[in-house]
Amino acid sequence: MKKDVAIIIPAYNEEKNIENTIRKLKKTIDTVIIVVDDCSKDQTNKIAKSLRVKVIKHETNKGKGEALKTGFNEILNKHPEIQYVAILDADSQYDPEDVPKLIKKLKEGNDYVIGFRNWKEDVPFRHTIANFLWRKSFNALFGTRLLDSNCGYIAMNRKTMKIMSEGSYGGYIIENIMLARVVENKLKIKQVPVKVHYPKIRNVKTGVRFFLGNFIFIIEEGFRYRFGIDLKIYERLLRTRFIFTKGG
Repeated sequence: MKKDVAIIIPAYNEEKNIENTIRKLKKTIDTVIIVVDDCSKDQTNKIAKSLRVKVIKHETNKGKGEALKTGFNEILNKHPEIQYVAILDADSQYDPEDVPKLIKKLKEGNDYVIGFRNWKEDVPFRHTIANFLWRKSFNALFGTRLLDSNCGYIAMNRKTMKIMSEGSYGGYIIENIMLARVVENKLKIKQVPVKVHYPKIRNVKTGVRFFLGNFIFIIEEGFRYRFGIDLKIYERLLRTRFIFTKGG
């Protein structure tokens, strides 16, 4: 019997985590696993291949968004039997054991399923504040009532995959880009609670890039969606020496 579910794992220099993530996933669900190695410099590619999963390697580092697009196109072009896909980070931030919950909601008729985190128990304060601002801004501008607008634990059906496979994507803002496209295409969204772990602490520069990249995207895309106004914030910033770009 052919599997109708696939898991895409975008990975960059994750030799310490990739094996544990894949082994946990295999114990949780019988599925097609596709690792997109975004030009890792370590043993990520070798370890993933040793675990007998599909591995696609980028020859240059393109970012998480383009890694996901590579995975989508692999499924759309070579796996007509696959109707559902989940995205799982390679760094063990999210528990593979939660994948069946997301897939279940897809099979109940939803187009796009995202996790929502327990802000009081699982999320560090610095992340809670940033996500509060992102979530409130997104909900206000896009007319949603989401509990979490920036969770990286995502699943979608084949129809949504086709939409997401078009265009190009940056790295730091990929979750919000996809969520905005879901709203703009009037797709059905569902959220489920997921566990999250924060083993890494970003440096200050990376943290600022991540926060501002997402926040400015939400404001700019939200104004375009709600009011038909193009603020051209990124265009103006690219003329300066600011510390981030839209691509992340």
